[in-house]
Amino acid sequence: MITVDEALTGREALLAAAGHHPFARHALRRDEAVRGWRHDGTVGWLLPPGEWSAGGAVGVPGPALDVFAAQRADGTLQAGQSINVSRAEPAEVTARLPVARLVEWDFLWTTGPVPRRPEQERVERLTEADHPALAALIEEAFPSTTSRPGEPGIVDWYGIRDGDRLLACGADRSRGDIGFLAGLTVAPGLRGRGLGAVLTAGMTGALFARYDTVALGVYPDNVGALRLYRRLGFTATERRTSIKLA
Repeated sequence: MITVDEALTGREALLAAAGHHPFARHALRRDEAVRGWRHDGTVGWLLPPGEWSAGGAVGVPGPALDVFAAQRADGTLQAGQSINVSRAEPAEVTARLPVARLVEWDFLWTTGPVPRRPEQERVERLTEADHPALAALIEEAFPSTTSRPGEPGIVDWYGIRDGDRLLACGADRSRGDIGFLAGLTVAPGLRGRGLGAVLTAGMTGALFARYDTVALGVYPDNVGALRLYRRLGFTATERRTSIKLA
């Protein structure tokens, strides 16, 4: 059993304890009743059922893993649920938790407008009528993505067209008070022509109309995407580890 330093209730208490960290601002919705804790300088939380992740934390991963291990042992967390912590060594995770899958990724964000790209005005907000074209492009270009038309948590879709053909698309998965880009996709035969940069810049500009910070997630081995995002101003980074519990 773990005794935490402080129990925390409500989004505002958690954000204050976490120093309003952008990842916490993203993970914690404004309209959700959440509870969490502070332990050895790390702040963590549990989300209501049905969320993308059962819980998360910011700060040194060890104390968070200790708390989540205790919650897994007492049944608060169940097999099949996922949790999300600051980057942890795989051995550090498996020593504490039963793991079905472990994924490392980077949470990048920017607080300033991105450099304007030529043809950025081609990026447009899509509608439900575009869902068939979206589904076809995603299946061709990015079949492993979890961002698809009709998926929960997607606020809007944006895209670039050439006449009736959809060339590139991306999902607005904003939550909390952070704008969030996801599922950025360019048709395979058109990669390397700057469409990804145009799409990212156009979507980021659109989200800055509603948020003071815009973020995205990227796998650390996607060197080309990382280089692009950093060039566009996504230079702040929080390295994350997502854990699906066994």
